Amino acid sequence: MRTLGLIGGTSWHSTIVYYRLINEMAGKRTGTHSNPPLMLYSLNVELMREHNVDKIKTTYLHIARKLEIAGARAIVICANTPHLVYEYVQNKISIPILHIADAVGLEARSKGLTKLGLLGTRPTMRGDFLHKRLKEKFGIEVIVPEDDFMDEIHYYIAHELTRGKFTESAKSFFLDHIQLLKEKGAQAVIMGCTELPILVNDEDTDLPLLQSTNLHAKMAVDYIFQRDKEGI
Repeated sequence: MRTLGLIGGTSWHSTIVYYRLINEMAGKRTGTHSNPPLMLYSLNVELMREHNVDKIKTTYLHIARKLEIAGARAIVICANTPHLVYEYVQNKISIPILHIADAVGLEARSKGLTKLGLLGTRPTMRGDFLHKRLKEKFGIEVIVPEDDFMDEIHYYIAHELTRGKFTESAKSFFLDHIQLLKEKGAQAVIMGCTELPILVNDEDTDLPLLQSTNLHAKMAVDYIFQRDKEGI
């Protein structure tokens, strides 16, 4: 099994889910007698709350290089928003970063979906690091909530979900916005915050949900068991 480097901590609640899912999915392939080799670097979520993009990029690069030197064969960033560092970091290391948008895009393509709603933090919804990759690699159109709602969506994520607070009012709020995205033509909704699958699951709505955490974990496990061209 290949060794993966995980960069987590944003937030630690979803990082725990990543760690559990990767081990559970790997266990289904090998049996419960073994688990994959993982290296986890959990950083302080305050880094993201400072909104200093340059500092975020340099910090993730520093961590990625540490994991590469330590023997990681690939890196998984255990959150959606920090993927804003992807191009900056990927160009400066020699091992792949498994992009969360690719995990979502592959699932959407397998289901014939071409127009997806997106819920996540303000930078995730307004930035192009998910939108652009999904459009260019998979031909998928991404639609987001109206600007008037983005601040409230971000508030719930930053001040409740990433702090481990999962309330019925938050769940009702996000279900309302899933319905609004459906009315705008979304065939499914990307749960583009890795805490959202903890709050809302498939049984809560009749619109398909693409849970980025679960799909990204599955991509990680696929990589762990993928054989190199040399058979190593």
